[in-house]
Amino acid sequence: MSEPNTPVAEPETDTRSKLLPPYHVIIENDDDHSQLFVVMVLRKVFGYDDTRAVELMLTAHTAGEAVVWTGPKEVAELKLDQLRTFHETHGDGRHLGPLRCRIEPAT
Repeated sequence: MSEPNTPVAEPETDTRSKLLPPYHVIIENDDDHSQLFVVMVLRKVFGYDDTRAVELMLTAHTAGEAVVWTGPKEVAELKLDQLRTFHETHGDGRHLGPLRCRIEPAT
């Protein structure tokens, strides 16, 4: 005589993809870097046209900061590193550091 088949419970598995939260790249206003420099950096790092780069620069200038990009954390970290590679030199020979910028989770 054979024993009846006993059902085996399968462990629950979640097959849905886990989405990582997006991160903002934020530039902060400062009184050191020129507006033209900020626009140039935004164009080079993010590929923005003049209109978008000026809009973001003016937002940072008037509001104190501007979200310039939002996406995956790893890309946000890369964009932050790229922003920090640009340094401005004034006509009087002063070398300025990079733009003040940071990343933070988008909420």
